[in-house]
Amino acid sequence: MQSDAESSNSSERARAWWVTGAGKGEILETCLAESDAQQAGHLVTVESLYSGISRGTESLVFHGRVPKTEHSRMRAPFQAGDFPWPVKYGYANVGRVLGGPAELLGKTVFCLYPHQDHYRVPAAAVTLLPEGLPPERAILAANMETAVNGLWDGAPAIGDRIAVVGLGVVGLLVAWLASRIPGTRVTAIDTNPDRRAVAESLGLTFSSGPAPDDHDLVIHASGHPSGLETALGLAGQEATIVEMSWYGDQPVSAPLGAAFHPRRLTLKSSQVGRISPARVPRWNYEQRLALALELLRDDTLDALITGECRFEELPKAMPRILIDGRDTLCHRIVY
Repeated sequence: MQSDAESSNSSERARAWWVTGAGKGEILETCLAESDAQQAGHLVTVESLYSGISRGTESLVFHGRVPKTEHSRMRAPFQAGDFPWPVKYGYANVGRVLGGPAELLGKTVFCLYPHQDHYRVPAAAVTLLPEGLPPERAILAANMETAVNGLWDGAPAIGDRIAVVGLGVVGLLVAWLASRIPGTRVTAIDTNPDRRAVAESLGLTFSSGPAPDDHDLVIHASGHPSGLETALGLAGQEATIVEMSWYGDQPVSAPLGAAFHPRRLTLKSSQVGRISPARVPRWNYEQRLALALELLRDDTLDALITGECRFEELPKAMPRILIDGRDTLCHRIVY
Protein backbone atom coordinates (compact mmCIF):
# COMPACT_ATOMS: atom_id res chain seq x y z
CA MET A 1 0.00 0.00 0.00
CA GLN A 2 1.30 3.46 -0.88
CA SER A 3 1.33 5.86 2.07
CA ASP A 4 0.25 9.49 2.06
CA ALA A 5 3.51 10.94 0.80
CA GLU A 6 5.18 8.17 -1.19
CA SER A 7 5.22 10.49 -4.17
CA SER A 8 7.02 13.24 -2.23
CA ASN A 9 10.58 14.10 -3.16
CA SER A 10 11.52 14.32 0.49
CA SER A 11 13.83 11.62 1.84
CA GLU A 12 12.83 12.23 5.45
CA ARG A 13 10.87 9.30 6.79
CA ALA A 14 8.37 8.87 9.60
CA ARG A 15 6.20 6.04 10.91
CA ALA A 16 2.44 6.31 11.12
CA TRP A 17 -0.52 4.19 12.21
CA TRP A 18 -2.89 3.30 9.37
CA VAL A 19 -6.25 1.54 9.44
CA THR A 20 -5.90 -0.95 6.61
CA GLY A 21 -9.13 -2.96 6.84
CA ALA A 22 -12.06 -3.80 9.08
CA GLY A 23 -10.57 -4.07 12.56
CA LYS A 24 -7.01 -4.10 11.18
CA GLY A 25 -4.11 -1.68 11.17
CA GLU A 26 -0.38 -1.36 10.62
CA ILE A 27 2.50 0.99 11.33
CA LEU A 28 3.81 2.07 7.93
CA GLU A 29 6.63 4.28 6.76
CA THR A 30 5.72 7.63 5.27
CA CYS A 31 7.54 10.72 3.98
CA LEU A 32 7.21 14.07 5.70
CA ALA A 33 4.96 15.91 3.26
CA GLU A 34 5.96 19.47 2.44
CA SER A 35 4.10 20.82 -0.58
CA ASP A 36 0.73 21.51 1.04
CA ALA A 37 2.32 22.93 4.18
CA GLN A 38 4.66 25.20 2.18
CA GLN A 39 1.68 26.83 0.54
CA ALA A 40 0.27 27.64 3.98
CA GLY A 41 3.32 29.46 5.36
CA HIS A 42 6.08 28.64 7.86
CA LEU A 43 6.58 24.99 8.71
CA VAL A 44 7.29 23.25 11.98
CA THR A 45 8.69 19.76 12.39
CA VAL A 46 7.33 18.04 15.48
CA GLU A 47 8.56 14.99 17.35
CA SER A 48 5.58 13.21 18.92
CA LEU A 49 5.66 12.67 22.66
CA TYR A 50 2.12 11.36 23.19
CA SER A 51 -1.12 10.90 21.31
CA GLY A 52 -4.56 9.92 22.53
CA ILE A 53 -7.08 7.49 21.10
CA SER A 54 -10.56 8.95 20.79
CA ARG A 55 -12.46 5.70 21.28
CA GLY A 56 -15.87 6.74 19.98
CA THR A 57 -14.91 8.18 16.60
CA GLU A 58 -11.82 6.03 16.07
CA SER A 59 -13.83 2.89 16.72
CA LEU A 60 -16.22 3.84 13.91
CA VAL A 61 -13.26 4.52 11.61
CA PHE A 62 -11.54 1.26 12.64
CA HIS A 63 -14.66 -0.73 11.73
CA GLY A 64 -15.37 1.14 8.49
CA ARG A 65 -18.64 2.60 9.77
CA VAL A 66 -18.32 6.17 8.51
CA PRO A 67 -21.31 6.64 6.15
CA LYS A 68 -20.46 7.52 2.54
CA THR A 69 -22.48 10.70 2.89
CA GLU A 70 -20.11 11.83 5.68
CA HIS A 71 -16.75 10.89 4.13
CA SER A 72 -15.91 14.51 3.43
CA ARG A 73 -17.25 16.08 6.64
CA MET A 74 -15.58 13.44 8.83
CA ARG A 75 -12.06 13.98 7.52
CA ALA A 76 -9.59 14.82 10.27
CA PRO A 77 -7.45 17.95 9.64
CA PHE A 78 -4.34 15.96 8.64
CA GLN A 79 -5.96 12.71 7.60
CA ALA A 80 -4.34 10.79 4.76
CA GLY A 81 -6.15 8.24 2.61
CA ASP A 82 -9.90 7.95 2.25
CA PHE A 83 -12.67 6.19 4.14
CA PRO A 84 -13.19 3.39 4.67
CA TRP A 85 -9.49 2.45 4.25
CA PRO A 86 -6.57 2.61 4.02
CA VAL A 87 -6.71 5.73 6.15
CA LYS A 88 -4.42 7.53 8.59
CA TYR A 89 -6.73 9.00 11.21
CA GLY A 90 -6.47 10.72 14.58
CA TYR A 91 -6.51 14.19 16.13
CA ALA A 92 -4.89 14.24 19.57
CA ASN A 93 -1.11 14.65 19.30
CA VAL A 94 1.30 16.33 21.70
CA GLY A 95 4.89 16.83 20.64
CA ARG A 96 8.08 18.88 20.80
CA VAL A 97 9.04 21.29 18.00
CA LEU A 98 12.36 20.25 16.43
CA GLY A 99 12.42 22.66 13.51
CA GLY A 100 10.69 25.87 12.50
CA PRO A 101 10.45 29.48 13.68
CA ALA A 102 12.90 30.30 16.47
CA GLU A 103 10.14 31.21 18.93
CA LEU A 104 8.72 27.67 18.70
CA LEU A 105 11.93 25.61 18.82
CA GLY A 106 11.92 23.22 21.76
CA LYS A 107 8.35 24.15 22.74
CA THR A 108 5.69 21.56 23.53
CA VAL A 109 2.60 21.84 21.36
CA PHE A 110 -0.76 20.24 20.66
CA CYS A 111 -1.79 19.42 17.10
CA LEU A 112 -4.85 17.77 15.54
CA TYR A 113 -2.58 15.16 13.93
CA PRO A 114 -2.90 11.36 13.59
CA HIS A 115 -0.73 8.78 15.38
CA GLN A 116 2.72 9.35 13.84
CA ASP A 117 6.17 9.53 15.41
CA HIS A 118 7.08 12.87 13.84
CA TYR A 119 5.46 15.17 11.30
CA ARG A 120 5.65 18.52 9.51
CA VAL A 121 2.77 21.00 9.45
CA PRO A 122 2.18 24.76 9.08
CA ALA A 123 3.16 26.64 12.23
CA ALA A 124 -0.42 27.88 12.54
CA ALA A 125 -1.58 24.26 13.02
CA VAL A 126 0.15 23.84 16.40
CA THR A 127 -0.90 25.36 19.72
CA LEU A 128 1.52 25.98 22.57
CA LEU A 129 0.65 24.23 25.81
CA PRO A 130 -0.14 26.70 28.59
CA GLU A 131 2.18 26.84 31.56
CA GLY A 132 1.29 24.21 34.14
CA LEU A 133 -0.32 21.72 31.75
CA PRO A 134 1.60 18.42 31.63
CA PRO A 135 2.00 17.12 28.06
CA GLU A 136 0.81 13.70 29.25
CA ARG A 137 -2.63 15.22 29.98
CA ALA A 138 -2.80 17.56 27.00
CA ILE A 139 -3.91 14.65 24.77
CA LEU A 140 -7.40 15.32 26.18
CA ALA A 141 -7.60 18.67 24.36
CA ALA A 142 -9.78 17.51 21.47
CA ASN A 143 -12.22 15.85 23.89
CA MET A 144 -12.31 19.01 26.01
CA GLU A 145 -13.07 21.08 22.90
CA THR A 146 -16.00 18.79 22.15
CA ALA A 147 -17.26 19.15 25.73
CA VAL A 148 -16.97 22.94 25.62
CA ASN A 149 -18.87 23.10 22.34
CA GLY A 150 -21.57 20.80 23.70
CA LEU A 151 -22.15 23.05 26.69
CA TRP A 152 -22.18 26.11 24.46
CA ASP A 153 -24.96 24.38 22.51
CA GLY A 154 -26.80 23.41 25.69
CA ALA A 155 -26.41 26.86 27.31
CA PRO A 156 -26.72 25.76 30.97
CA ALA A 157 -27.65 28.42 33.49
CA ILE A 158 -26.91 29.06 37.16
CA GLY A 159 -28.93 26.67 39.32
CA ASP A 160 -29.90 24.30 36.51
CA ARG A 161 -30.61 20.65 37.18
CA ILE A 162 -28.48 18.85 34.58
CA ALA A 163 -28.22 15.18 33.65
CA VAL A 164 -25.36 13.76 31.55
CA VAL A 165 -26.06 10.32 30.08
CA GLY A 166 -22.99 8.34 29.02
CA LEU A 167 -19.72 8.68 30.88
CA GLY A 168 -17.02 8.26 28.32
CA VAL A 169 -14.33 10.93 28.24
CA VAL A 170 -16.57 13.54 26.62
CA GLY A 171 -19.53 12.84 28.91
CA LEU A 172 -17.35 13.05 32.01
CA LEU A 173 -15.79 16.32 30.84
CA VAL A 174 -19.23 17.78 30.10
CA ALA A 175 -20.48 16.80 33.56
CA TRP A 176 -17.33 18.13 35.24
CA LEU A 177 -17.56 21.48 33.46
CA ALA A 178 -21.30 21.79 34.14
CA SER A 179 -20.76 21.05 37.83
CA ARG A 180 -18.47 24.08 38.09
CA ILE A 181 -21.30 26.49 37.19
CA PRO A 182 -22.62 27.99 40.46
CA GLY A 183 -25.70 26.31 41.84
CA THR A 184 -26.01 23.57 39.25
CA ARG A 185 -27.06 20.08 40.32
CA VAL A 186 -25.44 17.60 37.98
CA THR A 187 -26.15 13.87 37.82
CA ALA A 188 -23.68 11.73 35.87
CA ILE A 189 -25.45 8.62 34.53
CA ASP A 190 -24.03 5.41 33.07
CA THR A 191 -25.19 1.80 33.03
CA ASN A 192 -21.61 0.68 33.78
CA PRO A 193 -21.22 0.76 37.59
CA ASP A 194 -17.44 0.89 37.17
CA ARG A 195 -17.82 4.50 36.06
CA ARG A 196 -18.80 5.47 39.61
CA ALA A 197 -15.23 5.69 40.89
CA VAL A 198 -14.00 8.03 38.18
CA ALA A 199 -17.17 10.16 38.33
CA GLU A 200 -16.85 10.59 42.07
CA SER A 201 -13.14 11.38 41.74
CA LEU A 202 -14.26 14.34 39.62
CA GLY A 203 -16.68 15.41 42.35
CA LEU A 204 -19.78 14.24 40.46
CA THR A 205 -22.97 12.59 41.68
CA PHE A 206 -23.18 9.20 39.95
CA SER A 207 -26.25 7.15 39.07
CA SER A 208 -26.64 3.88 37.19
CA GLY A 209 -30.42 3.68 37.60
CA PRO A 210 -33.56 5.77 37.12
CA ALA A 211 -33.36 9.48 37.85
CA PRO A 212 -36.00 12.21 38.22
CA ASP A 213 -37.61 13.52 35.04
CA ASP A 214 -37.48 17.23 35.88
CA HIS A 215 -34.07 18.24 34.49
CA ASP A 216 -33.61 21.62 32.82
CA LEU A 217 -30.90 20.27 30.51
CA VAL A 218 -30.01 16.72 29.50
CA ILE A 219 -26.87 15.90 27.53
CA HIS A 220 -26.56 12.52 25.83
CA ALA A 221 -23.04 11.23 25.11
CA SER A 222 -23.28 7.44 25.42
CA GLY A 223 -23.12 6.61 21.71
CA HIS A 224 -25.96 4.08 22.17
CA PRO A 225 -29.57 4.58 20.97
CA SER A 226 -30.91 3.33 24.30
CA GLY A 227 -29.11 6.21 25.98
CA LEU A 228 -31.05 8.69 23.87
CA GLU A 229 -34.30 7.14 25.10
CA THR A 230 -33.04 7.52 28.67
CA ALA A 231 -32.10 11.16 28.01
CA LEU A 232 -35.53 12.01 26.62
CA GLY A 233 -37.14 10.48 29.70
CA LEU A 234 -35.12 12.69 32.05
CA ALA A 235 -36.17 16.01 30.55
CA GLY A 236 -38.63 18.27 32.37
CA GLN A 237 -41.19 20.66 30.92
CA GLU A 238 -39.72 22.87 28.12
CA ALA A 239 -36.27 21.29 28.68
CA THR A 240 -33.49 20.83 26.12
CA ILE A 241 -31.80 17.55 25.24
CA VAL A 242 -28.41 17.93 23.52
CA GLU A 243 -27.42 14.91 21.43
CA MET A 244 -23.61 14.64 21.38
CA SER A 245 -23.40 10.99 20.30
CA TRP A 246 -22.43 10.23 16.73
CA TYR A 247 -23.70 6.86 15.52
CA GLY A 248 -21.95 6.53 12.15
CA ASP A 249 -24.11 4.33 9.91
CA GLN A 250 -26.17 2.88 12.78
CA PRO A 251 -29.93 3.55 12.50
CA VAL A 252 -31.38 5.21 15.61
CA SER A 253 -35.00 5.11 16.71
CA ALA A 254 -35.94 8.14 18.82
CA PRO A 255 -39.07 7.76 21.01
CA LEU A 256 -40.81 11.03 20.19
CA GLY A 257 -44.25 9.97 21.35
CA ALA A 258 -45.56 9.92 24.95
CA ALA A 259 -44.43 13.08 26.78
CA PHE A 260 -42.18 14.52 24.07
CA HIS A 261 -44.76 16.94 22.64
CA PRO A 262 -46.78 17.69 25.82
CA ARG A 263 -43.54 18.65 27.56
CA ARG A 264 -42.52 20.77 24.52
CA LEU A 265 -39.01 19.33 24.55
CA THR A 266 -36.16 20.54 22.33
CA LEU A 267 -33.84 17.90 20.85
CA LYS A 268 -30.67 19.55 19.61
CA SER A 269 -27.58 18.17 17.89
CA SER A 270 -24.03 19.21 18.77
CA GLN A 271 -20.92 18.55 16.70
CA VAL A 272 -17.43 19.89 17.34
CA GLY A 273 -16.70 20.43 13.62
CA ARG A 274 -18.60 23.71 13.81
CA ILE A 275 -18.53 26.26 16.60
CA SER A 276 -21.86 26.76 18.34
CA PRO A 277 -23.69 29.44 16.27
CA ALA A 278 -24.19 31.75 19.24
CA ARG A 279 -20.39 31.92 19.71
CA VAL A 280 -19.36 32.33 16.07
CA PRO A 281 -19.35 36.16 16.12
CA ARG A 282 -16.80 36.20 18.97
CA TRP A 283 -14.90 32.89 18.88
CA ASN A 284 -12.78 31.01 16.35
CA TYR A 285 -11.31 27.50 16.38
CA GLU A 286 -7.91 28.64 17.66
CA GLN A 287 -9.49 30.43 20.62
CA ARG A 288 -11.68 27.44 21.44
CA LEU A 289 -8.68 25.07 21.44
CA ALA A 290 -6.67 27.47 23.62
CA LEU A 291 -9.58 27.54 26.09
CA ALA A 292 -9.74 23.72 26.12
CA LEU A 293 -6.02 23.50 26.95
CA GLU A 294 -6.38 26.04 29.77
CA LEU A 295 -9.26 24.04 31.27
CA LEU A 296 -7.10 20.90 31.32
CA ARG A 297 -4.68 22.31 33.90
CA ASP A 298 -6.69 20.72 36.73
CA ASP A 299 -4.84 17.64 38.06
CA THR A 300 -8.17 15.92 38.77
CA LEU A 301 -8.54 15.19 35.05
CA ASP A 302 -5.69 12.66 35.08
CA ALA A 303 -8.39 10.17 36.14
CA LEU A 304 -9.66 10.17 32.54
CA ILE A 305 -6.50 8.52 31.21
CA THR A 306 -6.89 4.85 32.03
CA GLY A 307 -4.33 3.09 29.85
CA GLU A 308 -1.03 3.49 28.08
CA CYS A 309 1.07 1.67 25.50
CA ARG A 310 4.08 2.27 23.29
CA PHE A 311 3.51 3.40 19.71
CA GLU A 312 5.13 0.20 18.43
CA GLU A 313 2.46 -1.85 20.22
CA LEU A 314 -0.48 -0.32 18.33
CA PRO A 315 -1.05 -3.19 15.83
CA LYS A 316 -1.83 -5.51 18.76
CA ALA A 317 -3.21 -2.92 21.20
CA MET A 318 -5.66 -1.02 18.97
CA PRO A 319 -8.12 -3.93 18.47
CA ARG A 320 -8.16 -4.52 22.22
CA ILE A 321 -8.73 -0.83 22.95
CA LEU A 322 -11.43 -0.25 20.33
CA ILE A 323 -13.23 -3.60 20.45
CA ASP A 324 -12.82 -4.98 23.96
CA GLY A 325 -11.97 -1.83 25.90
CA ARG A 326 -15.30 -1.26 27.62
CA ASP A 327 -13.54 -0.01 30.73
CA THR A 328 -11.11 2.20 28.81
CA LEU A 329 -11.56 5.96 28.84
CA CYS A 330 -8.67 7.76 27.15
CA HIS A 331 -5.77 5.51 26.11
CA ARG A 332 -2.40 7.26 25.85
CA ILE A 333 0.23 6.32 23.26
CA VAL A 334 3.85 6.96 24.23
CA TYR A 335 6.46 7.61 21.53
